[in-house]
Amino acid sequence: MTAQYTYWISTALLSLLYLTSATLYVAKTAWVRQQLAELGYPGYLVPLLVVVKVLAVAAVLWRVSVPLSDLAYAGMFFHLLLAALAHVGARKAREAMPAAVGLVLLAASWTTQNAAREIPSPYGVVAAANVPAFLASKDAQFVTGYSLAPDGGFIIDSAR
Repeated sequence: MTAQYTYWISTALLSLLYLTSATLYVAKTAWVRQQLAELGYPGYLVPLLVVVKVLAVAAVLWRVSVPLSDLAYAGMFFHLLLAALAHVGARKAREAMPAAVGLVLLAASWTTQNAAREIPSPYGVVAAANVPAFLASKDAQFVTGYSLAPDGGFIIDSAR
């Protein structure tokens, strides 16, 4: 039950962070373009970032497709990591705090998603935690490294 609360609270706060950021990008476009220019990024990224941030939140919350949700998590991870590093690289470490908080929220949301959602992600922590237990069991006596697929058991049937 704690994992479900952790998932929903961290996901709600992460979504709030992303939607607030997208709203700021729309409301104060000129200021955001100036801030991005100080970090060395072109201003034409602002509309693209607004769309991507809103779509990432939608993909994680609605979870129409598990692979799409996982892709949104990956995109958020790289966005937050690169945003934090850009601020630190520009000697504005204090301004990297929202990205650092976002990374913590993202990690909490991603690691607890399988406990809270109906359809688990094959790349989630719970799926990865089962592999060592299986390999240590007697059921894995004929398993070789070649027969282990890195897809976490999520196999796409190409015949359909």
